[in-house]
Amino acid sequence: MQSPTPRRPVCAACQRAQSACICAWVTPVDHSVDVLILQHPLEVHHAKNSAGLLHRCLPGSRLLVGESFDASTLRAALPADRYVVLLYPATASVGHRVAPPLEPQRLRDPLQVGLVVLDGTWRKSRKMLHCNPLLQSLPRLALTDVAASSYVIRRAHQPGQLSTFEATCAALAQLEGDAQKYLPLQQAFQGFVMQQAARNPAHANA
Repeated sequence: MQSPTPRRPVCAACQRAQSACICAWVTPVDHSVDVLILQHPLEVHHAKNSAGLLHRCLPGSRLLVGESFDASTLRAALPADRYVVLLYPATASVGHRVAPPLEPQRLRDPLQVGLVVLDGTWRKSRKMLHCNPLLQSLPRLALTDVAASSYVIRRAHQPGQLSTFEATCAALAQLEGDAQKYLPLQQAFQGFVMQQAARNPAHANA
């Protein structure tokens, strides 16, 4: 009778193996914009998943896991007293309602803005949008003047695509008008990427 394989020690904070712990890259930054991260279930235990790190770096953020959310649960998660926008390109899709136009004047005060972020591959995020009509009803925020992605451990399917972490930081810098504030998060993310690339060099750009 074979003895059971010993379990690897797990970090209590990030729930990863201690040898792959990402806590060193947690860099909390106060943010004025309310952030809700909706993570696809298949991303939760993915080693390259950056949303967990993002959630811990944004102390006021909330993270919900799912693909199709109960409408009442999702509505309750959205801040009722803020102008809520979805971080998503203005793409057209059959079966989706047309998103309302963005009202730029309502973005002037970051304390009155809520940002919803979808965490998943491009295909997964489209499925999440398709499954949740409430998300389709939100105005969409597009990023401007975005630097190239440093997320070399995952392949981008189109030029200009960013990781969830990078896109959210860029959106917050854009909405709050303070790019310098989020530079420490960019540096932390680069450390996270280098750690993952060092552990699995064959998976870079995979």
